[in-house]
Amino acid sequence: FSSYIWRGQNLVDGWVFQPGASIGYKGLTGSVWSNMNLEKKPAYGMPVPVGAGSLTETDFTLDYTNKIPRLDVLSFSVGAIYYSYLNTHVHPTAEVYGGLTASVPLSPGVRWYYDFDEIKGSYIQFSLGHTIEKVHKWTDTCYCDVQLGASLGLGTSEYNEGYFGVDKTALNDLTLTAGLPICFGKLTIKPSLGYSMMLDKDIRAATAPH
Repeated sequence: FSSYIWRGQNLVDGWVFQPGASIGYKGLTGSVWSNMNLEKKPAYGMPVPVGAGSLTETDFTLDYTNKIPRLDVLSFSVGAIYYSYLNTHVHPTAEVYGGLTASVPLSPGVRWYYDFDEIKGSYIQFSLGHTIEKVHKWTDTCYCDVQLGASLGLGTSEYNEGYFGVDKTALNDLTLTAGLPICFGKLTIKPSLGYSMMLDKDIRAATAPH
C-alpha cells in the first residue's frame, strides 16, 4: 500500500507491505497480521524514522463468527485483538469486540471495539458494502468483480483522549474503499483504492502532519 491508514489515521506516510495469515474451523478463526515499512519513514507519530524493511506492528486476532439461530439474516462476531508495536516506542495494547452484520442489500453492519488495556475507551464502526459480481468475464474461472465499501467511526471521550488528547465523544473518520478482485482459477489479485478523512476538527488538527 502507498501508506498505512488505520481508522482514518495516517500511521505511516509511505509505502508499506502488510502480510497476514489465518486459520479457521467452524466459525472460529485465528489470524496474524503485520505492517512493514518499505521506506525509511516515521511511524505512529514518532519523530524517529523506522528503517525500510522493519516491522512496525504485528497483531494477533481470535474471532468467532456465526449466524444468529432462527434469524439467518443476521450474523454476529465476537473476538479479541492484541496489538504489538515493533521498532517503535508505542506500548502494546488489546481490544475486545462484538458486532452484527445483516445479509440484506448493502450488508449494513456495526462493530463495537473496547480497548481495556492502554486506552480504556470504545470505538464504534458502522459499515456498508456491496459487490458487483463478474463485471467482466473472460472464462468461467477468469473474471473480475467490483467491491465497494464505506465505514463511519465514532470514538468515546476516553478513546479520543487516549489517542488524540481530545476529551470528547465524536465522529472520528469516514473511509471509502473500492476493490477490483480478479480471479484466475484459484488465484485472486485485488487492486484496491481507499480514501479516509478525519471528521472532527479537533481530532483532525491533532492528527495533522507537523
